[in-house]
Amino acid sequence: MKESILELKNISKVFGDVTVIKNVNLEIKKGEFVTFLGPSGCGKTTLLRMIAGFYNIDKGDIFLQGKKIDNVPPHKRNTPMVFQEYALFPHMNVYENISYGLKLQKVNKQEEKKRVEKVLELMQLVNLEDRYPNQMSGGQQQRVAIARALVMNPDVLLLDEPLSNLDAKLRESVRVELRMIQQKLGINMIYVTHDQQEALSMSDKIVVLNKGEIHQYGTPREIYFKPKTKFVADFIGTTNFINETVKNVSGNKVLIEYSDSKLYVETDKKVNVGDSVYISMRPESVFITKEKQEDTLSIKGDIKYSMFLGEKVRYFINDKLGKEWIVDHFNSGMDILEGQVFINVDKSMAHLIVDK
Repeated sequence: MKESILELKNISKVFGDVTVIKNVNLEIKKGEFVTFLGPSGCGKTTLLRMIAGFYNIDKGDIFLQGKKIDNVPPHKRNTPMVFQEYALFPHMNVYENISYGLKLQKVNKQEEKKRVEKVLELMQLVNLEDRYPNQMSGGQQQRVAIARALVMNPDVLLLDEPLSNLDAKLRESVRVELRMIQQKLGINMIYVTHDQQEALSMSDKIVVLNKGEIHQYGTPREIYFKPKTKFVADFIGTTNFINETVKNVSGNKVLIEYSDSKLYVETDKKVNVGDSVYISMRPESVFITKEKQEDTLSIKGDIKYSMFLGEKVRYFINDKLGKEWIVDHFNSGMDILEGQVFINVDKSMAHLIVDK
């Protein structure tokens, strides 16, 4: 059982008349890469800045390695932050930027040199230490910003959308490097993003936020395949919803009827006959046939549009009730389907959500 490195206990933040963080409770274990994910204005950056000490807490407590840090100033928390804008000193070269925090801490020259050289190698910046920020690419500048934080041997490294200014290809390569560095060093990182792919591909755990509240905290697979709320299912990736009432409950199996078809969904949630529930079905969990299938939800529909996406073909299909379904078929070189088909649900991949 990993020990906790960071605990947020019932914390809230108010700006004027608006509560932007509402009674948040969170425990992060040692060595975890945790991402705060949510739409613009959900409170993810505010929460990160509260951990850093840039914003005061209006309610609740923050504990770092078991010690309460509510009133500890940012520079004494050992939780450095990497910003979206890099925030490098333009009049300092790479070495001077990276060593700046060590100089403030009055680390001796020998130790400073040793630690700076270590992060230069780690961040692939060897032989660039004499360059100034205006002589470097955006990717190199971001590496310097990360190196400047890592050289402090942080308890928790905070990253506020650090890759958003990079182009798509460079962003992908840097996030792979960042994750590998985190795993190699075994340090804690808390990463803020609105990019779902970034969160799913990098994280040990994801915190999904909306309107200042945590909707779900779990592994990427839990967040994607077993969303706890309709918001999480809808926000993460693409999904198909049906909203129906429960017709029957037998043990952990719940019967839903849609159109002229039935679907039994297994769930660990307590539901009763007559309850309104959502069934979430990812596009890759739905398949197309020319004939109606038995023992699953199988609905007649018409293909309205198809989109070739390289490794898969995405179909947009309207059923006879007017609902649009999105179905992904992985590309095997077969011809793209057209016309009337049956939309079939892999019942083992259908997920029931009780969202009052």
